[in-house]
Amino acid sequence: MSKTEAPKPELPDPKEVAKIYGEIAQRASKLLTDHIQRQVKKGVASPADELGIAQAFMDMMANLLANPYRLAQAQMNLVRDYLSLWQHSMLRFAGMDTQPVVTPEKGDKRFNDEEWENNFLFDFMKQSYLITARHIHDTVCCVEGLPENSQKKVNFFTRQFIDALAPTNFAVTNPEVLRETVKSHGQNLLNGFNNLLRDIEAGDGQLRVKMTDPEAFEVGRNVGTTPGKVIFQNELMQLIQFEPATKEVYKRPLLIIPPWINKYYILDLRPSNSFIKWALEQGHTIFVISWVNPDERLAQKAFDDYLTEGALTALEAVCRQTGEKEVNLVGYCLGGTLLASTIGYLDTIKDKRIASATYFVALIDFSMPGELGVFIDEQQVSSLEKKMEERGYLEGAEMATTFNMLRANDLIWSFVVNNYLLGKQPFPFDLLYWNSDSTRMPYRMHSYYLRNMYMKNLLKEPGGITLAGVPIDVNQIRTPSYFISTIEDHIAPWKSVYLGARRMAGPVRFVLGGSGHIAGIVNPPAANKYCYWTSDAKKLPETPEEWFDITEQQPGSWWNDWQAWVTALNDEKVPARNPAKGKLKVIEDAPGAYVKFRLDTAGKTEAA
Repeated sequence: MSKTEAPKPELPDPKEVAKIYGEIAQRASKLLTDHIQRQVKKGVASPADELGIAQAFMDMMANLLANPYRLAQAQMNLVRDYLSLWQHSMLRFAGMDTQPVVTPEKGDKRFNDEEWENNFLFDFMKQSYLITARHIHDTVCCVEGLPENSQKKVNFFTRQFIDALAPTNFAVTNPEVLRETVKSHGQNLLNGFNNLLRDIEAGDGQLRVKMTDPEAFEVGRNVGTTPGKVIFQNELMQLIQFEPATKEVYKRPLLIIPPWINKYYILDLRPSNSFIKWALEQGHTIFVISWVNPDERLAQKAFDDYLTEGALTALEAVCRQTGEKEVNLVGYCLGGTLLASTIGYLDTIKDKRIASATYFVALIDFSMPGELGVFIDEQQVSSLEKKMEERGYLEGAEMATTFNMLRANDLIWSFVVNNYLLGKQPFPFDLLYWNSDSTRMPYRMHSYYLRNMYMKNLLKEPGGITLAGVPIDVNQIRTPSYFISTIEDHIAPWKSVYLGARRMAGPVRFVLGGSGHIAGIVNPPAANKYCYWTSDAKKLPETPEEWFDITEQQPGSWWNDWQAWVTALNDEKVPARNPAKGKLKVIEDAPGAYVKFRLDTAGKTEAA
């Protein structure tokens, strides 16, 4: 072989290939048998349109066909762009440089491979897909006469369809997959099929795409490792007090209410990005609620119970443990909604123990719920309630799938390509491990939350909801408040968070961070990532757009801005508090037992 001749790729080991074929055949046979048995038990059921998708698309087609001129115009525009693409492609084929007809949107990582730009054929496929996708979306996005709710469904599920048909999602039209297939003689596709069967098995017959290696992490070992003690527990939550990191601490302790949709250790993933560890180092005494992962026994737990047995009980325990009468509180997402409800409750009974409130991407006014609103209407909520009533809870994996669909290219299709087409194992990633560590929602609580918060938007109304016998009025809250939202948030859109901030009667600082619902919050100063926007206006303008026009962009993390705000309210210090020497008895070491119970992708409970 000459020096310039490239070495031939080695053929795969026949024994290994035979072994993989054998495993695939055995597992596929078992899955097929299990599926048939499940169908026999269920019987033949008529198709159901629980999401109202079929009706929305039928209404869209009826209204679209009622305007043939607009439809013809859309078709002509598509033909025009295809002619431009054909001209561009012929010029490229002839070796001439020319500007593309269409390019991927900023942040679209699907077409990062160089072949999508350098190779004539792949460039044609890419642009053809992008042109078609744009015209499909433009045609159906604003159909005259279509009800708003139906239009939102059409837009959302059209995008899901468009994303699913991207050429990156198929082996023969993805240059990276083709290279790997040639290089490995198809071994990647065999491995990928094995991975697919593994994920179907793990999902008990349903496909649950594996996003990370669950064996690479363990709560308390390499995530959720900040030392502390569980000092209180009931059937809904454990209360953790973390060990101090400074000799002196601020007099006011800090209580964090995380969402019970997820587990608290999103704020304590690794030492380098742990908000809890960082806040301890700034001199705060930190307490956090670790919610239980409920089963059917807690089906009747209501939103009232999360108030009384959760937030109020934790507040009482913090005051008893420290001897303090004033506490700073933080509420994350749904925990922020509970925080506002808690302050509204305490204000009514003239209890002023909450000295300040910080809301992490939390909705109080649900006027603009974003794309989550697609899944929340009478038909869908009623259907969901029937399922929850049978089981006693909403399965965590079902809710996770809904959230993943909001960013399908990043949270679904990228893993389909990696796991099933490239045949690789998912990369160990702490954030995705936490994301897959799903939790259930009690039937009664979740039904109340969906109907009264999302559907009726009653929390923003004076006395709109009553909790534990007390009418709640968030409009009367005078507690100093800090709202942090994020500009790319798909779960709690920042403009809706802003509307909730304006409802407060007391002083409010509103800050807009970069990135999204998680990455924008878990953004330590040392990382020096993203940015945030602030305004010195004493009163928030009427609209979020007006507020944004008077903001200044600040570099880095908003954490330091929050620290300056909360300490400006009171910077008095006391000797550090040892959780083992407080008035409450230590139950166990952090992170505690509640957070360690994990649901596998089939919804089964197991000890972490």
